[in-house]
Amino acid sequence: MPSFAHDHLISLKSQHSVKETANRLVDLIAAKGLTLFNRIDHQANAAGVDMELPATQLILFGNPNAGTKLMQCAPTVAIDLPQKALIWEDSAGDTYLAYPNPNYLKELHNIEGCDPVLEKISGLLQTLASEATQ
Repeated sequence: MPSFAHDHLISLKSQHSVKETANRLVDLIAAKGLTLFNRIDHQANAAGVDMELPATQLILFGNPNAGTKLMQCAPTVAIDLPQKALIWEDSAGDTYLAYPNPNYLKELHNIEGCDPVLEKISGLLQTLASEATQ
């Protein structure tokens, strides 16, 4: 499955529509015992102001235990929490899922002393994204 990474985002191409990919991710979040904070449908919000936008959803989720540990290591990381996953349809009709690269957050917020937490988060995000898009 094609994927790509920028310094700050890791993206995977999905085999499913935006709605189905988002539904799969939300189900995985629940199955892993994580907290779903919000699901934002940007396409619906755009339609509400008479504008058009391809299917685009943002899922906010996390684990308050892990997030708190990160904030104890670097308080400014709180601005990037909870975790986010963006699912969108591009101009070719392909669906992608992207999430913030934990290593980028480590550098951005100068997080020190939380490597085990960051590794666990990184592995979990990779698993969620992979399972939601396959």
